[in-house]
Amino acid sequence: MTEQADQTATTMEQWYERARRTVAGGVSSDARRMAGTPLFVDRAHGAELIDLNGKRYVDYVLGQGPDILGHASEIVAEAVSAQVRRGVAYAAQHRDEALVAELLCDMVPSADLVRFNSVGSEAVHGALRLARGHTGRDLVIKFEGHYHGWLDPVLHSVHPPLDAAGAADRPTTVAGTLGLTPGSGDSLRVLGWNDPAAVEAAFAAEGDRIAAVICEPLLCNTGAIEPEPGFLEFLRDICTRNGSVLIFDEIITGFRVGEGGAQQRFGVTPDLTTLGKAMAGGMQVAALAGSAAVMGTIASGRVGHAGTFNSHPVAMAAAKAVLGHLHEHADAIYPGLTTTGQSLMTAIAASAERHGVPLLVAGPGPLFQTYFTDQPVIRTYREYAACDHALAARFHAELLRHGVNIVPRGLWFLSTAHGADHVNETAEVVDAVLASL
Repeated sequence: MTEQADQTATTMEQWYERARRTVAGGVSSDARRMAGTPLFVDRAHGAELIDLNGKRYVDYVLGQGPDILGHASEIVAEAVSAQVRRGVAYAAQHRDEALVAELLCDMVPSADLVRFNSVGSEAVHGALRLARGHTGRDLVIKFEGHYHGWLDPVLHSVHPPLDAAGAADRPTTVAGTLGLTPGSGDSLRVLGWNDPAAVEAAFAAEGDRIAAVICEPLLCNTGAIEPEPGFLEFLRDICTRNGSVLIFDEIITGFRVGEGGAQQRFGVTPDLTTLGKAMAGGMQVAALAGSAAVMGTIASGRVGHAGTFNSHPVAMAAAKAVLGHLHEHADAIYPGLTTTGQSLMTAIAASAERHGVPLLVAGPGPLFQTYFTDQPVIRTYREYAACDHALAARFHAELLRHGVNIVPRGLWFLSTAHGADHVNETAEVVDAVLASL
């Protein structure tokens, strides 16, 4: 690119045009695609973003969840800058790896032993391989609407078109993209979320082949859907009775809905847990944690697990700082996140009622979902799919135009940097947008 071209690209629109010449589709993740010009950020601090056009946003995306302490947190910045000066990549062990593992074992109920990865998809891949290697079985139960990363063995039936998804009580396994390995979905059994009868039937038919059941214990990639009372306990029991491994994908919920994640919130302990996002305040790190009995199959070397950037020193320095802060101040941080989130939820719901908009607001507070629907509660992917997604897209676009950034599918994340002023400002914008819808 010439120096002249560098000088002429100044706005988001111009940079998007420039990016599309060399970046496939102009974005590096499909999650960043949107109608028109995607958001190009110049800088971020606390709960706010500034785009390349100089426009300010109150941000509820937070890097898709990781920035639980807000953008450019001093805690993260100091830890990262100090470690960069000590070295970036060692291909060797270092103290922070053990210290972060100790924190995870203190905070997460299921964690006896830990292995690290760079991103959540890798951690999930490791969990599934470990479950199969540990049990000697081949099948995995996953649930419709749950996302466990973009790798071939699990990228099925995340948000399938309903005309291809089959019956609700016997969902069809639907590939999430072209190009998946032929047969990659054959080892999956896709079931409806919150449907214990379907799980019982699957185990009755093929229990001796089921290596694992994997789920988001609080479903966050399809709304913010809580398990029905007793459902997680049921999964725990049926896996125990059949010698299968229960895996909680807490890439999103880990350290966000409580220091011990959703498993602490719901009081159900899985055999394996995948973690990521909030554990390093925006740095790229993920973890596979679990019981000594199951993780011992990796510890012994019988199941392989590797990666050049596993326990990357810079990312682990951030994780040590963030987890240490969350652990030390959990009694203040999590009630604060919950209160702030719930106050915004209340304001949004009140605006919707005032303007006669069919809007459901649901979630624990540190994260929540806005659904455009007359349904009183959303319990499954099928109910989520029945919501008005066209209206949700208009809502997202109008919020963005007015300086409020949320995850396009309607998910909102809170950080410790969001305060009453941000909530009040956002509530005013939401009220104006709902009035216009």
